[in-house]
Amino acid sequence: MLPFLESLTVFRASLVVLAVSVLAIAGAFYFQYVLHLPPCPLCLIQRWPFYAAMPAALIAAVLSRSSQEPSRWSRLLLGAIALAFLAGAGVAAYHTGIEWKFWQGPESCSGTLTVANDASAFLQRLQTVQVVRCDEAAWRFAGLSLAGWNVLISFGLAVTAAWGSRSRW
Repeated sequence: MLPFLESLTVFRASLVVLAVSVLAIAGAFYFQYVLHLPPCPLCLIQRWPFYAAMPAALIAAVLSRSSQEPSRWSRLLLGAIALAFLAGAGVAAYHTGIEWKFWQGPESCSGTLTVANDASAFLQRLQTVQVVRCDEAAWRFAGLSLAGWNVLISFGLAVTAAWGSRSRW
């Protein structure tokens, strides 16, 4: 087994999940506000597990330090975090497949544009609506988009949280 997983305790797993979640959200905000790459609707959904994991991991870490043996609650919290990140990895994989054109995405961010019968209403609508497309990767590193990297990060955090939840000390 990996040495990292062998030495993983409830407390350490909670801290890893907390730290990586904070860094991931900070990175998302960096891309959004500094690099001016607005997120699509699926990108925003992919942030949910990170938002939920931060306070849950902090509570699990505190609970695991409150006694000599990790409490059942801290282990249950890590189990719930693992499930949340597994779902997040699934959403990210779905989004990655949309970007690679393996399947069609939701119409709200990757469908075809419908033209109104009235040209002036259509032009007015174009001025007020900003659609960020889900089927176009705004940035790639090493061949992976942000959604692709999120698959790996979310799955890694799911494994970390799941392994930590089964720890006895």
